[in-house]
Amino acid sequence: MIEFPDIVGIPLAKWIDQGMTWLLENLSGFFDAIGFIILQVVAGIERLFLFIPWFIIILLVGLAGWKLVGKLKTGIVFMILMFMIGTFGYWELAMRTLSLVIASVFFSLLIGIPLGIHMARSDRGESILKPLLDGMQTMPSFVYLIPALMFFGMGKVPAMFATIIYAVPPVIRLTNVGIRTVDKEAVEASKAFGATPMQVLFDVQLPLAKPSIMVGINQTTMMALAMVVIGSMIGAKGLGMEVLLAINRIEVGRGFEAGISIVFLAIIIDRITHSFSESKK
Repeated sequence: MIEFPDIVGIPLAKWIDQGMTWLLENLSGFFDAIGFIILQVVAGIERLFLFIPWFIIILLVGLAGWKLVGKLKTGIVFMILMFMIGTFGYWELAMRTLSLVIASVFFSLLIGIPLGIHMARSDRGESILKPLLDGMQTMPSFVYLIPALMFFGMGKVPAMFATIIYAVPPVIRLTNVGIRTVDKEAVEASKAFGATPMQVLFDVQLPLAKPSIMVGINQTTMMALAMVVIGSMIGAKGLGMEVLLAINRIEVGRGFEAGISIVFLAIIIDRITHSFSESKK
């Protein structure tokens, strides 16, 4: 009576393995196409960052800190942080990491914003998607690496696939919340003037929900950056790989340099993306 009876066991793992096998046997071409598209986007962004001279990128980051955040001092601090990453010898790896993050956020927004709009316009859609988003946010991120490896093998593509799954929930949730909290009187007034549902969405709801949506983009970006080290476990080169190598070799200094470089990138990205949510307040 103490042990749980085996007769009521649910072979969930077996069912999932069978489902994965079916997907690989029947949709391998689809996953190859998706992987090709993702790889081309990442490679294009990476080539761009590696082509631009380092001092130009530092100046652009400083300009973004000054004009977007609104303080010259912030722009100077951003330039110092980027310069320090270069002094550690991690400039190229930082650009590779930044490319992965930007590409992951790009695909997350392509998926997340339309789903958030659907959630806001459909109570049934919200009731279906909410449990899925809960699972995506609470499931250990390492679990995402298993199907990513099966579908795409080693490299940047599976790392991005896992990152997208991990990072997309915030922008979906906050897009939904932002649209649902738009003043109903503004929506009714636009309808009274003969606006179509699409006009209401694009001319009223989305502009008024922009601060909330931008917070979602900010959180999605930070969560994508948080997957850098985990993504390195399946072949994504960048600062995360340096952290992983430092752990394997017990090199504290090397791990600290790579880790603090990730922190510097996170500070810059966070301040810049957060500034968009405040611009219209």
